[in-house]
Amino acid sequence: MVSEMKCRLSDNCTSAFATIFPAVTAGLDMTIEAMSNMRVFFFIIRTAIEIYPTKIILLIQKNKQKEEKDFSISNFYPTFAKTITIMNRQDFKFEICANSVESCIAAQDGGADRVELCAGIPEGGTTPSYGEIKIARRLLTNTLLHVIIRPRGGDFLYTPLELERMEEDIVMCRQLGVDGVVIGCLTAEGNVDMEASKRLTELAKPMSVTFHRAFDRTADPMRSLEDIISLGCDRILTSGQQPKAADGTLLLAELQRKADGRIKLLAGSGVTEDNIRKIFDATGIREYHFSARTNVKSRMTNYNSKVYMGAKDADEANTLVTSAERVRNTIDRLLCP
Repeated sequence: MVSEMKCRLSDNCTSAFATIFPAVTAGLDMTIEAMSNMRVFFFIIRTAIEIYPTKIILLIQKNKQKEEKDFSISNFYPTFAKTITIMNRQDFKFEICANSVESCIAAQDGGADRVELCAGIPEGGTTPSYGEIKIARRLLTNTLLHVIIRPRGGDFLYTPLELERMEEDIVMCRQLGVDGVVIGCLTAEGNVDMEASKRLTELAKPMSVTFHRAFDRTADPMRSLEDIISLGCDRILTSGQQPKAADGTLLLAELQRKADGRIKLLAGSGVTEDNIRKIFDATGIREYHFSARTNVKSRMTNYNSKVYMGAKDADEANTLVTSAERVRNTIDRLLCP
């Protein structure tokens, strides 16, 4: 029986899989002679890890001991060994900020773990309609459905009447079989409104509860972290109190250390293919929230650009919709840098 298999990887994923998987399943040692596309190689190994994690790790550990002058394994494998230990798809959760049922479908097709369904994206997200939630629930079979509970844009200081509407929306979500809701209430002083947030959180259970980016407007993020943990929320969506998560990595990293597994942190706002890995490297956070949208041109053949339905400068000839390809690419850029 052969004890070593040599293979050459190309851009053809199918042939590369056919070459690598027999070696993995047989527990053989492998030497990689050449590869023309490093990203293809990482993708293949990442997929293999999910099926044969122990054998792949043993395989890499064996190859780390080799001296291959033509491939410089001694320089390559230390980095790769670290990557395969950390970059397991099952260790991460990816949430798509979905502005429609169409975006929900694209998120699911792209491999997202869940969506946060929102209306009113220009206002930062508001509660979607009954019909939007109901149809999304019917069509999302592999991806969890979370719904934002926010009656309006603006601040997060709510009146008793607004809170009553939010409670009714939570009841509706539970009746429709939604997996989770996204809430956030603050006091006038910029602290977590414990009374209002407790009402909503307790009403929402056993659905999952995310405290949204109202957190980024709190006066004391460390105190707010403890308050939200005490409420029993499952996670906090935050950009590190900066407009974009990539600019808030110092606070995000500090929050991750302080949370210490007691609550999940969900990094969001401006997360893209180009910065998701940098955010992870700087913070260690393993849940990410992004939109992955692209412009979809209107199908109207007669369009009067002089008449506006909303803001004068708004682009009403295009619709922003999540792209399944961008979802996949963003996930891959974290797992296969």
